[in-house]
Amino acid sequence: MDAATEPQSLGQDRQWQAVIERDRAYDGLFYYSVATTRVYCRPSCAARRPRRENVRFFAARADAERAGFRPCRRCRPDQPSLVEQHAGKVTEACRMIESADETPSLHALASAAGLSPYHFHRLFKAVIGVTPKAYAQAHRIRRVRDGLGRRNGSVTEAIYDAGFNSSSRFYEVSTQALGMTPSDFRSGGTNAEIRFAIGECWLGSILVACSAKGICAISLGDDPQALARDLQDRFPEARLIGGDAAFEATVAKVIGGVERPGQGLDLPLDIRGTAFQQRVWQVLRTIPAGSTASYGEIAARIGEPKAVRAVARACASNALAVAIPCHRVVRTDGTLSGYRWGVARKQALLKRESAA
Repeated sequence: MDAATEPQSLGQDRQWQAVIERDRAYDGLFYYSVATTRVYCRPSCAARRPRRENVRFFAARADAERAGFRPCRRCRPDQPSLVEQHAGKVTEACRMIESADETPSLHALASAAGLSPYHFHRLFKAVIGVTPKAYAQAHRIRRVRDGLGRRNGSVTEAIYDAGFNSSSRFYEVSTQALGMTPSDFRSGGTNAEIRFAIGECWLGSILVACSAKGICAISLGDDPQALARDLQDRFPEARLIGGDAAFEATVAKVIGGVERPGQGLDLPLDIRGTAFQQRVWQVLRTIPAGSTASYGEIAARIGEPKAVRAVARACASNALAVAIPCHRVVRTDGTLSGYRWGVARKQALLKRESAA
């Protein structure tokens, strides 16, 4: 097979396993063709499984068509997948939520998507990872963050401008949402306590920081002092406290997750980002270990196919190395692009995951 058409990031054994299992998680990451029928399909195609010796793999639809294969009439790989169609409906719902002065009702969102409220609710949570109500609240909280960050006007004005009908409703969730009170957040983390520790792992130095809500930073580097300064810059007025014995156990779990990135990290996370970033990061967490996706594929999965640069910026803004696996995002041709903690570490992580 021409190396230019072969998927760059997945071994053929893993691709074949995805075909056997009809795994939808791999749809869009590669396509397979069948020599006897001269068609190409998505990995999740429900058609009768072909014999392995008749199968070829392609990174893109165009590659399969150039090789003389036509799209399968059953899974229709030349048309938006069901996942992409669902992502489009959910994206429109997100835009409705973000542009409305008052949060639209579930019935209104479902009606706009042409679905029943029950089906829409399940679909929204499957695509975004949270319910429409939780997404709307996260969006309002982001607007509060932006308002507090500008530091003009009062805290109360920032709360009402974000769409909260009363300040009391926001204060009910403020500590969990911001990791501290609104006043402390505005002042750069005054009175907030963030525990942190710096250790060593196979990728070099690693900093793990934890707020009251969960792990808020996992950083990699060569200079421990630089990692500490970066944390201080993010929370200039917070009280940074060295980890005790109990926290060292948390750090050990994080390092274990970095040592074995394919196993995931089963710890509470304090994920701070815009509504768009949250959507991107949610998709990143669905990319299987040992696999990669392009920035364009991520943009398509969230229903924003033209937002490739915005996706790249969201990846670069990720503050939780490995826990949110932005290292699994590559260019369209499979080559590696920038990584917040260095391209060499990105390459090393992908190599270790592929070997595992």
